Amino acid sequence: MNLLITGSNGFVGQAVSDLATKRGQKVRKVRRVKPNVQRENTNHVQPLTFWIENINGDTDWKGAFEGIDCVIHCAARVHHMHETEADALAAYRSINTEGTRHLAQQAAAAGVKRFVFISSIKVNGEATPPNQPFYANDKPNPQDPYGISKYEAEQALFEIAQQTGLDVVVIRPPLVYGPGV
Repeated sequence: MNLLITGSNGFVGQAVSDLATKRGQKVRKVRRVKPNVQRENTNHVQPLTFWIENINGDTDWKGAFEGIDCVIHCAARVHHMHETEADALAAYRSINTEGTRHLAQQAAAAGVKRFVFISSIKVNGEATPPNQPFYANDKPNPQDPYGISKYEAEQALFEIAQQTGLDVVVIRPPLVYGPGV
């Protein structure tokens, strides 16, 4: 299976890329690059890396999906402890909601069969009572801009799946940490 993994230079994306490579999957990594920075290769047929400047509703994914069976979308605007955006929800939505929607629409149009979305347990809420975990069928209750943007992205993906037949898988991990985070 040929994979396109977004956020492959981030903590989770790098771990997913490494695991997929170790298991013999062919991986094309999406990495963010600043404008006018020299890249290790260019976006052409079958590159090992697909370079972008930003992920949002305007990202040009042309050429990213050639030969790709599955997108694993790990890239996201994550928790900012000292938020500097005047409208934090709009900043999260631009990347996490609209960027995800745009990526999935273009992937489906290019014939990608499966889209795995790394969402967040924050879609379920901030906490549960003691000894009562979240369950997959719990009613979503996102309470901060990050959780809201991830929930909205999930809803957009389910809509795209209904319209296109794209197989969508949503994973809601808790906070991920470890060496190197």
